[in-house]
Amino acid sequence: MSPSSRWPLFILVATGVFLSTMDSSMINVALPVIMAEFGVRLAAVEWVVLIYLLTITASLLLWGRLGDRFGPGRVYLAGMFVFILGSAACSLVVSLGQLVGFRFFQGLGAAMMMANGPAIIRQVFPVATLGRMLGLIGVATSIGLMSGPLVSGTLIHYFSWRVMFLATLPVSCTGLVLGSIFLLPDMKTSAPVARPVSAFDWPGLILWSFLVLFLVGGSTMIQTLPLASQVSGAVATAVLLFLFLLRQRQALSPLLPLDILASPRYGLALLAAAISFAVLFVVLILIPFYLHHIKELSPRSLGLMMMSVPAAVFVIAPLGGALHDRIGARLPATLGLLVCSLALFLLTRLSAVTPLIQVVLPLMLLGCGQALFLSPNSASVLGHAAPEQGGIMSGLLATARNLGMLCGTALAGLLFGGFFAYYSGGLDVRDYQPAQVENFVRALRLTFGLTGGLSLLGALVSGIRGEKKAEG
Repeated sequence: MSPSSRWPLFILVATGVFLSTMDSSMINVALPVIMAEFGVRLAAVEWVVLIYLLTITASLLLWGRLGDRFGPGRVYLAGMFVFILGSAACSLVVSLGQLVGFRFFQGLGAAMMMANGPAIIRQVFPVATLGRMLGLIGVATSIGLMSGPLVSGTLIHYFSWRVMFLATLPVSCTGLVLGSIFLLPDMKTSAPVARPVSAFDWPGLILWSFLVLFLVGGSTMIQTLPLASQVSGAVATAVLLFLFLLRQRQALSPLLPLDILASPRYGLALLAAAISFAVLFVVLILIPFYLHHIKELSPRSLGLMMMSVPAAVFVIAPLGGALHDRIGARLPATLGLLVCSLALFLLTRLSAVTPLIQVVLPLMLLGCGQALFLSPNSASVLGHAAPEQGGIMSGLLATARNLGMLCGTALAGLLFGGFFAYYSGGLDVRDYQPAQVENFVRALRLTFGLTGGLSLLGALVSGIRGEKKAEG
């Protein structure tokens, strides 16, 4: 491939990363408004986020394998097309069920882009420049996360939450057209050797999808289910887990290679990544409700406040990468999760009269911790992997990240919704009234305290990992 074609391809991949991350950060700001418009419970409106993450988590490895077969460029552009259709449809919905359904299609498109974007970068850039190029992709991720709350807050303030789904269309449509006309021919010529799709672990994918669905769905609906249904769901989840692990041991090409996960260097790093994103998403889901209900901020101001986390990630992420290059991953990654714990414990001091600066500072601290953790942890996994395992490890990292987001979203609703119902005598968050301020704050503090404990557990997991200096 000619060097002149590499940067347009990079821009195409960065555009997809920007769109998917901006979309995921936009929706959090809109959740209180969507809940109020449709008059639904917190556990119900969470599915606007959950279905997106669930779809990505369940299908990520499938799209990566199809990219191996048909070429990553084709699958990537097909994903951008699906994402465009899903975004346009989300702006036209008349019910929460429709919104959740079209968010499923958005998730499919995002997964197709996430699974094949790094493959395109590996395909078109020299190996010696991969680290720098993937670092620049991280910058696109940060820009997407930073711009999402601001864009959605502004559009909700002046128009409607529906309009925010249209905000991505000009960029995504332009990328799709230019990629199809000018870039796809170049990607075809360097497509990897096709692998038979029959080698893919289809039974494992089906079991994995149902397992994640039962775990996440059960945790969000447990408060509304009778005891018999809770027991049945727990038994079904245990059976699915057993069948999935059994299948992974028997499959020739397992969906999740258990031999890799059994290695402390990899398995503990992936577990720490999942915990890190679970902690992050508990905060990203609940802080908008605090700012909306307790501080009574407008959507635009709320969006500006939520930029604190990705702004800190944008500034500190290069430091995390530099520390990994000098001293390895264990120390900066563990320190990052300890910083996240400190941020969560500071958030347990929130009250109805807390100055906004005392909300911003813990959010920025959380972003610093995430930045210190993420780059070293990811680099340690990918840097120690054998060349033939690069794609597998990249997929496992993405799966751990999205599974953490899913669990964090579900955990936020389960803990906060349960505590608020307990303190308020059975009320749901949608029933919040100013008289419930104290109950709201008590539930929020307790949720953040337990999440801070989870982050401490993640720091322990990160600290006991095995580590050796990556070669080269």
